[in-house]
Amino acid sequence: MDRKELENKIIELVAVSYNKQPSELSLETNFKNDLSGASIQMVALVAEIENELDAMIALQDAAACNTIGELVDAVEAEL
Repeated sequence: MDRKELENKIIELVAVSYNKQPSELSLETNFKNDLSGASIQMVALVAEIENELDAMIALQDAAACNTIGELVDAVEAEL
C-alpha cells in the first residue's frame, strides 16, 4: 500500500469512527478541534486500523496525534 492509499484508508476509517463524511476530512483535520470526539471513538478507530491495516498502534500513540496526517505517519511507521 502506497502513502496515498494509506492516507485515503485512514481518512475513511476516521470518517466511520467519528460519523463524518470522508469529503469533510483532510490530513490537516485536527482530532480535538475539528472532530471533538469522545475517547471511545479513538479506541474504535485504533481497533479498525488494527483490523483493516494489520498495523498495531498503541492507543496512547494514536491519541497523541493532533491531526489525521500525524496518525497516518504513526501508522505508516508500524507497517
